[in-house]
Amino acid sequence: MSAQESNGRPAGPSAGGAGGSGQEPAHRAAPEPQPAPPLGDLEPAARAIFGPRLDLARRYTEHLASSGIVRGLIGPREAPRLWERHVLNCAVVQELIPADSRVVDVGSGAGLPGLCLAIARPDLQITLVEPLERRVVWLEEVVSDLELDNVRVLRARAEQAKQDVGAVDVVTARAVSALVGLVDITLPLLKGRGELLALKGRSAEDELTKASKKLGRFGVRESEVLTVGEDLLAEPTTVVRLVL
Repeated sequence: MSAQESNGRPAGPSAGGAGGSGQEPAHRAAPEPQPAPPLGDLEPAARAIFGPRLDLARRYTEHLASSGIVRGLIGPREAPRLWERHVLNCAVVQELIPADSRVVDVGSGAGLPGLCLAIARPDLQITLVEPLERRVVWLEEVVSDLELDNVRVLRARAEQAKQDVGAVDVVTARAVSALVGLVDITLPLLKGRGELLALKGRSAEDELTKASKKLGRFGVRESEVLTVGEDLLAEPTTVVRLVL
C-alpha cells in the first residue's frame, strides 16, 4: 500500500471504513505505545502547513503514537513515519479547500485527513464520519483534548449520514475504498453541489478511468488527478478531485 493510500488502519477485513459493517474486530493484545517521532528535516514543511498551530499538530501526533497505537487505530510500525506518511501527507491537501468550507471526512479512522485539516485550517467546519464505536470514542477524546471547536464527530456509515451532515461543500476520503465504489458513498453527501477530494496513490489515474462511467450519473462536471505538496514534501500527495 502506498503512502497516500494508508489511513493508519490495521490491515485486514476488520479494518472497516465508511462502507464497513461497523462491527468491532476480535480482541487482541494491545501493542505498546511509541514515542512521537521528531520532525527533524520536516519542520520547515510542518511550519509552512500548520503555521502557529504546529504545537496542536505535535499533540495530535503524540495521540497517534500513544493511544492511537494502543487502541489499534495506527499500526506500531507506522510510528517512526507518522509525520511524512500520514500527518503532513494529509494536511497538505488543505491548499485545495476554499475558505470557510463545510467539510465531511468519510471513514475518518484515526482522523486522517479530517483532523489534520481541522488543525491546519480553523476556518473549516469539519464533520468526521466513522462507523466504528472505538474509533469514534478516540476521535472525540482527541478533539476534546485539542479543543478543536471546528470539528464534529458522527458515528455512522457514509450511506447513513446524508441527512445528518447538513450542507456540505467538500467531502474528503483516504483509504476507504477504490474510487469506483467510493463515489457511491461519498458523492450523495454533496447533494448535487461541491467536490470530492480522494487521497490516492499511484493507482489514481487507473481508478479514475475505472470509475468514469459512473461520474455522469452523479452530475460530475470536472474530474482530475492532482499532486499537492511538491514544494514541501519528498513524497507529495496524490488527490483525485471530482467536482459537481
